[in-house]
Amino acid sequence: MEQQIEKIHLIGLGLIGGSIALAIKQEFPAIKIAGYDINQSQAEIAKTLTVIDEIAPNQFGGIETADLIILATPVEQTLSIIDSLSSQHLKESVIITDVGSTKQKISKYADSVFGDGVQFIGGHPMAGSHKSGVIAAKAHLFENAFYILTPTDHTSHASLSILQNVLKGTKAHFVEMTPAEHDEVTGVISHFPHIVAASLVHQAGRFEDSHPLIKRLAAGGFRDITRIASSSPAMWRDILLHNKDKLLALFDDWQYEMNRVRELVDGLNGDALFSYFQEAKDFRDGLPEREKGAIPSFYDLYVDVPDYPGVISEITGYLAMEEISITNIRIIETREEIYGVLRLSFQTDVDRERAQKCIEKYTDYKTFFS
Repeated sequence: MEQQIEKIHLIGLGLIGGSIALAIKQEFPAIKIAGYDINQSQAEIAKTLTVIDEIAPNQFGGIETADLIILATPVEQTLSIIDSLSSQHLKESVIITDVGSTKQKISKYADSVFGDGVQFIGGHPMAGSHKSGVIAAKAHLFENAFYILTPTDHTSHASLSILQNVLKGTKAHFVEMTPAEHDEVTGVISHFPHIVAASLVHQAGRFEDSHPLIKRLAAGGFRDITRIASSSPAMWRDILLHNKDKLLALFDDWQYEMNRVRELVDGLNGDALFSYFQEAKDFRDGLPEREKGAIPSFYDLYVDVPDYPGVISEITGYLAMEEISITNIRIIETREEIYGVLRLSFQTDVDRERAQKCIEKYTDYKTFFS
């Protein structure tokens, strides 16, 4: 008979931890969740919003009765918590999981601390939001997202099955990888792109003294392709340090790629440059549009509107009539490669599609996805 999860101890009551708690409570209302956050106000908000059933008196208060412990904390903090957990009195059958963006270092340390006793199963729900805090938590945040689990040689099939079952309310697609595979894949599609975005911003910043207009000219497409450079510096510092070996190899790959393009440009090889961009276009156009990936999607709608007073309130008025919520609105001054002068951002792809139909219903303005 499969072990029953009756009590969960959740450490970290931010967007991710709160959304996991809501998804579990929606699927299993009888499970009791005790939560702790280093920010007491976050814990109080979580209790008020019924994200958790009770606030733990301290980080490990009541943890001895937990059947499942979820560490929804930054990767560096997760290591420290695992170290402290090794000296706590825990249930023999307890399962511990985390939500970190790197897995190899954490999983290796957990195995060395717990051995074949406590079952630690690394986890990484590959979804997020541009909002933060438990107040932004949603039970459906991970729906149709990939939720990667990284069992090791110490993981029992029974424990893995129990964890997947208790998390099924997330409606995520579970994928099993080794910790090393996870870090290599996320290094390519998430970690290294953040480095590239930050380096592009640094490059633009160096030109600002000699070209004062660079910020205004970068307000359109450049700002869009470097959005991820606005992510938490502390979080990305820790992720890069945790995934050092994989990223060092990717630096070599990237330098090879840049040298390859540089040689084509230097040699005025037009045919090869065309093929280079065509191959990239074909691969990019073939990426899934409806699935959530490692980097949170931006659900933007560009509206080609005439520039006259009141046009923004006109558009937002129509959306309000249809009860469509906007998360952000912005006028784009430069329009190179961007069709619309007005950019509307939405929480979901469904909201964006509804907005497009709404605007086309009430106006003759053209709308475009990026």
